[in-house]
Amino acid sequence: MANIRVLIAGGGTGGHIIPALAVARELVDRHSAEVLFVGATRGMEIKLVPEAGFNLRLVNVGPLNSVSWLTRLKTLYQLPGAISDCKRLIREFKPGVVFGVGGYASGPGLSAALGLKVPTMVFEPNAMPGLANRMVGRKVTASAVNFPAAAAWFNNCQVTGIPVRPEFFMLGQPDVAKPHLLVFGGSQGARIFNNQLPTVIAKLLDAIPGLTVLHQSGTRHDGVTEAAYVGSGADPARWSVRPFIDDMPACFGRASLVMARSGASTVAELAAAGKPALLVPFAAASDGHQKRNAEAMVSSGAAVMLNEWDLDAGSRLLDTLVGLLSDPVRLRAMSLAARTQAHPDAAERIARRLVELATA
Repeated sequence: MANIRVLIAGGGTGGHIIPALAVARELVDRHSAEVLFVGATRGMEIKLVPEAGFNLRLVNVGPLNSVSWLTRLKTLYQLPGAISDCKRLIREFKPGVVFGVGGYASGPGLSAALGLKVPTMVFEPNAMPGLANRMVGRKVTASAVNFPAAAAWFNNCQVTGIPVRPEFFMLGQPDVAKPHLLVFGGSQGARIFNNQLPTVIAKLLDAIPGLTVLHQSGTRHDGVTEAAYVGSGADPARWSVRPFIDDMPACFGRASLVMARSGASTVAELAAAGKPALLVPFAAASDGHQKRNAEAMVSSGAAVMLNEWDLDAGSRLLDTLVGLLSDPVRLRAMSLAARTQAHPDAAERIARRLVELATA
């Protein structure tokens, strides 16, 4: 097989980078491909890509969507230079295909590839595509999405799902006799979860005998969140606050119910693990994509959704949690529904399409 080179453009958040890294590993391990990442001078790729052992080149470009006019003008000013830099990288690296994963650097990378007539493929993890992917979706050679609803925005599209760590697919069912609630709002935590869960925790534990709760608060909020739990008077033997959870698959495995945001990676992990969920979309997410993700899971029967403003009335949150945790039959049905949304071969399918494009 000819030497396969793939340039992966994009980043910003873990939701963009983590699936991209899974695909990169698949390209290297199964297809002996050479992979180069191009990212922005801000974003999680600066840390995660080198840690994973891949080369990273940076371009100076910022956000366009859901930002102030001043920030948008600054980014528009940066774009021509970022596209020019990406063209230079493509000429140097000579990839057979450019793979856009969304985020700041995805648009310039794909625009440069389209200008140079290099095959392109985009990946869209959300039910509502991000701005960068919407701008190029009809122009790319091929595309891969997680939700069928997103396919309408793209050319030559396949529903592949989101690459998820294999550990999530290996989890069994939790002990019905030991109900357990896992609460997390992403790696940085969710302030609204940190504020509202302590207000209902005592009543929740009283309503569900034997229930235990693990709450990931985020590293900047663990002290305040734990103090709020202590102040609630709830039995400290039945709840735990952690700033960060290292082994998330293991914590998923113990959970009867997960309360979380509805970012694309979280939703994919819930599906892979077969976990029923109470989803609270981040209201400020660009293009309302978290709400679209949550709605897709609700439609499948895998989740219940509350809006952020629903949590302001503690009784709505309490009633919803009690209703779910006191109904193991319903939780089991939600678990089975979640599994129908899982894609265990996502990384392999995406990598295979990239190889086909690069060697066509």
